[in-house]
Amino acid sequence: MEQQQPYSERFPVGASVRVVPLSEHKRFSSEWKWHHPLQSDQLRFAGVVAKVREVGFYHGGDVLYQLDGLPGTWHEQCLRPV
Repeated sequence: MEQQQPYSERFPVGASVRVVPLSEHKRFSSEWKWHHPLQSDQLRFAGVVAKVREVGFYHGGDVLYQLDGLPGTWHEQCLRPV
């Protein structure tokens, strides 16, 4: 994966993204111990395509997304380009 500058999103507002497959989603959910943990109901959206509604940054540069029609806060590591 290409290296990004801090506070720089990979997916701009309006971009279409795909939530990672269930196996990757579950792995991230079990390994991530920091801010904004994934909620269990987010797992059902594995593989779904959605548009980026909003982009935000956690202190330190972690990119967080809000997606149209999908609940919760999404980490960039859980999204792929379409």
